[in-house]
Amino acid sequence: MSGAHTIDAPAPEVKSRAARPRLFKVILLNDDFTPREFVVGVLRRIFRMADSEALGVMLTAHRRGACVVAVFTREVAEEKASRATQRGADSGHPLTFTTESE
Repeated sequence: MSGAHTIDAPAPEVKSRAARPRLFKVILLNDDFTPREFVVGVLRRIFRMADSEALGVMLTAHRRGACVVAVFTREVAEEKASRATQRGADSGHPLTFTTESE
């Protein structure tokens, strides 16, 4: 067969998706020294929680020793945890927020 051509099918397009960023939990650690009202105020201001939600998070941390406050991208989680912890330090309280991978 003269003039026979092999036709290659085009390779299927692989659509690349941007990988979803890993998420990080912000965790409130309980301490026996920071006043409850102060903790609720920090949760309201830094994490924009309603009074009832902030109170629930604070009470859960008080009962269980820690409570997940929210989940964000790494940069946002670290920034909010740092700001909230610093707010406590600035007021002389041992209030502590940490982050960990979800």
